[in-house]
Amino acid sequence: MNNILCFGEILWDAFGDEKVAGGAPMNVARHLVQQGADVLFASRVGDDESGHGLVDFLKANGLYSDLIQVDTHLPTCEVTVQLDKDGHATYIIPQPVSWDNIQHDNNLDEAAKEASAIVYGSLACRDTTTRDTLLNLLNETTALKIFDVNLRPPHYTLSTIETLAAGANVIKMNEDEAALLIGGTPENLKEGILEFRSKYHAQTICVTRGGDGAIVWHDYQFYEHPGYKVQVVDTVGAGDSFLAAFVNRLLKGQPMPQILETACKIGAFVAGKRGANPVYDESVLPL
Repeated sequence: MNNILCFGEILWDAFGDEKVAGGAPMNVARHLVQQGADVLFASRVGDDESGHGLVDFLKANGLYSDLIQVDTHLPTCEVTVQLDKDGHATYIIPQPVSWDNIQHDNNLDEAAKEASAIVYGSLACRDTTTRDTLLNLLNETTALKIFDVNLRPPHYTLSTIETLAAGANVIKMNEDEAALLIGGTPENLKEGILEFRSKYHAQTICVTRGGDGAIVWHDYQFYEHPGYKVQVVDTVGAGDSFLAAFVNRLLKGQPMPQILETACKIGAFVAGKRGANPVYDESVLPL
C-alpha cells in the first residue's frame, strides 16, 4: 500500500455568499480518497467557528487525524475567489492565518517517515514557520517528494520556490507558472524544461496546459497528451484532481502515457463541474 501525505493549507473558498472547503493540498487529498488511495492530510486550523467547520468537514470526508493542528491565536483562512467570464479563478488570501503556523511535531515526523510520497505546495510556505516545518520533514524522509507549484501573487518569493524545487523528485506546474519559472514560449517549452531540469534535477517535470492537456519530462523522455475538450464551468480544483491522478498512478508504476491520459481525463471532468471536488461519475470511471 502506498501512503501519501498531503501537507499544507486548508481554507474556506468564498464564492460570493457561498463558502466551500478548499486549499490545493486538501483538494489533492480529497481526490486521492475518491481514487481509492491511502492518504493523510496535515494542516492547521484556527480555534474558531470556521476552523471547527473545517474539522467537521475533514471528519466527514475521511481526512481528519492528529495531523490537523489547532491554533489558538491565528484565525482560520477564508479566501475570496473571483471567477472571470471563462471560469478562471483569482484569489484574495489573508495573512497571517492558522496554516502559516504549522508546527513540527512527532505526529508529523512519523507520518513523513511512513509515507511513500509527500505532496506539498508553495502557498503554505510563504512564511517561515510552516516552511521550516516542511523542509525538516523533507530532510528526514525517503518518500517521493512531489512539489505542486502554486503561485499566488504576492504570496511567494523566487528563493522559496527554488528551495522547494531543489528538494523535489516530481515538480508539477501550469503554463502560467512555467512561463514565469522556466521562461520562453509554448513553442520552446521542451528546451525550457530541459534547462530547468538541469538546475533542479527532478526526475519528473509536468506542465499542465489547461484544455490542451499536459507535457511531461520523465526518465529522460517527453510525453504529451492533447487533453479533453469540455465546457468549462470553473477551473478551481482541476489541477489538483490532475495531480492526484498523476501521483496515484505514478506510485503504482503505470506507464506514463496511461498516467497522462487518466490525469487529463479527470482534470477535464472537474473543470466541467462547479467546485473543486465533484463526485466522479461513469464518464471518468473506471479510474
